[in-house]
Amino acid sequence: MTNPKPRHGSLQFYPRSRSTRMLPRVSWDAIAKKEGILGFIGYKVGMKSAYVKDNTPHSLTKGKRITMPVTIIECPTMKILSVRFYKDGKVMGEVLNHNLDKELIKRIKLPKKTDKKIEDMEKKDFDDVTIVVYSQVKKTGIKKSPDIKEIGLGGTKESKLTLIKNYLPKEITIKDVLKEGIIDLRGVTKGKGFQGTIKRFGLNFKSHKSEKGQRTLGSGGPWHPSRVDFHQPRPGQMGFFTRVIYNAKIVFAGDIKEKDINPQEGFKNFGKIKTDYLIVRGSVQGPEKRKLLITAPLRPTTVHTKKSYEFIELR
Repeated sequence: MTNPKPRHGSLQFYPRSRSTRMLPRVSWDAIAKKEGILGFIGYKVGMKSAYVKDNTPHSLTKGKRITMPVTIIECPTMKILSVRFYKDGKVMGEVLNHNLDKELIKRIKLPKKTDKKIEDMEKKDFDDVTIVVYSQVKKTGIKKSPDIKEIGLGGTKESKLTLIKNYLPKEITIKDVLKEGIIDLRGVTKGKGFQGTIKRFGLNFKSHKSEKGQRTLGSGGPWHPSRVDFHQPRPGQMGFFTRVIYNAKIVFAGDIKEKDINPQEGFKNFGKIKTDYLIVRGSVQGPEKRKLLITAPLRPTTVHTKKSYEFIELR
């Protein structure tokens, strides 16, 4: 007798292998629908219940105070490390920022020759320009080594260069990038190691009288063709996968100096928030302290855009 519920798990996520990078790649051209910086680096604090007032039009709970699950993300400021100029999809030149932190210079390798200037590069014929940023994670209690990521810009070439010159000597805050509305969250899930088919794909147990094990497949496929098809559930890596959460609603964006949401003992497995933060509806992949790439929404929907919540407090 074959298993009545052979498998769960979408084949769209194959191969289920470990992620090669903690901050995933992004097709910035696909989400370049608004002007400005299109992404930001944040760090997951943990989950709480939030007490909010629902102001969503036509909602069944409009005007009422409700409780919802939320995820808190700490967002320390970022700085520009370098500016990249592209021609025909390839990097034609890179300009290093000369106002770098002393700690950063000690922790990463920098090119010895840095004679190029933005003024010299903008005179050349280029197609696109992006920025390479690093997070000032030293302001938090997580670690000291910064995370570096290339982030795209939205707008015309002239507006991009103006924005870069404006932010080159300054710090970039989360409010400069994403003020309100919905966002996409890209990151790596919790790693669960090598797991069997029961845990990995949600198969049912076989009968307790089964001779060849209860936690195995009922049938592995036909004798001919004499191979194991790729869509058969097999043991292997579970977790530590790159995943995206689309259209996550920002419930509140705040500064810890203006609105302190820290518990007296700090957040579990994280500590206390020391910089800016986001409160997002629902859950977010990864454990506490996991780095996340926060981006503008790739495919915003009217349903998610219309949602409106007035944050009251954490519970």
